Amino acid sequence: MNTSKPFSTPPKDPSANLESLSQNDVTILAETFRLLGDPSRLRIMLCCMKGSSSVGDIAETLELSQSLVSHHLRLLRGARLVKGVRQAKQIFYEVADKHVNQVLLDMATHIAEDHNDE
Repeated sequence: MNTSKPFSTPPKDPSANLESLSQNDVTILAETFRLLGDPSRLRIMLCCMKGSSSVGDIAETLELSQSLVSHHLRLLRGARLVKGVRQAKQIFYEVADKHVNQVLLDMATHIAEDHNDE
């Protein structure tokens, strides 16, 4: 997945016309949501929302192997969803920016709302 440029023309206004996204932008967006569709990766993201955590801390908290967590973090970093901050010999991971954090918060709020389809 090539995510060096998130969008060919980044929207300056949140209400920007999303129909103007290029096909490549839509593909990157779909790949980003596909990455978040994996329950383990989503749990890692939620863990990183609580603050900076090492691979070992995340693995212990989520009861996953360190190698699996490292694999998922590599994919999430590639999509610019998390970032690593080196402290001495360890890397601590956190959500990449406020936009990623807000998307996850908004979706969590959305599923918690009472939706009556009647």
